[in-house]
Parts: sequence; C-alpha cells; structure tokens
Amino acid sequence: MLFWCALLFSVVMALLPKPPEMPTDRLGDKFNHMLAFAVMTALALTAFPRAARLRIIERLSFLGALIEVVQSIPALHRDCDIRDWVADTLSILVVAAIFWLIARKRARQ
Repeated sequence: MLFWCALLFSVVMALLPKPPEMPTDRLGDKFNHMLAFAVMTALALTAFPRAARLRIIERLSFLGALIEVVQSIPALHRDCDIRDWVADTLSILVVAAIFWLIARKRARQ
C-alpha cells in the first residue's frame, strides 16, 4: 500500500502545474527526483519480493521517462528534461544495487 501511495504522490507532484513547496526544494530539483525514485524503488522491492528486480527497475525508469514526456505538455507549464529521467534511473539503480548487496549478504549468512 505504501508503494502505491508513494507512486501516486510522486506522479501528482510531477504533473501539477504549480506543485506546493516542499522542504527538500532548497536541495534542488534533481534531489527531489532522486529521493522520490529511491523511495519508490525501495518500497517496490520490499512490496514485490518475488518480482524480477530488472522488471521493477525497467518499469520505474519507464515511469520517470513517461513523466518527462507528459511534462512537455505546454498546458502543464512544466519542463521536460532528460537529465531528470537520468537522475531518476540512477537512483533506481543505486537502491536496487543496495538491495541486491543486502540480499547477497543475507544469503551467505
């Protein structure tokens, strides 16, 4: 349930023409992107332990790309920036790698 709430929150915030100010805004747009996708990745990997990790990585990265495409709609007054998608994908990969390392360590013990 937490994953779906985080996903809904992230998509709504990304597509609002004027999203409310967040405490993390002072850290920059890329930080917000990376934080949102890191949280969603951690929640997805926890919520769907039997799902293939590569599928989760691929789907979340696709979501990041789709958000950027939708942000290019002029009526939204948002900016489409491929660097945002790259930041999303990098944070997804880092969190997935951390989860993989933890799982590997647990398997050895």
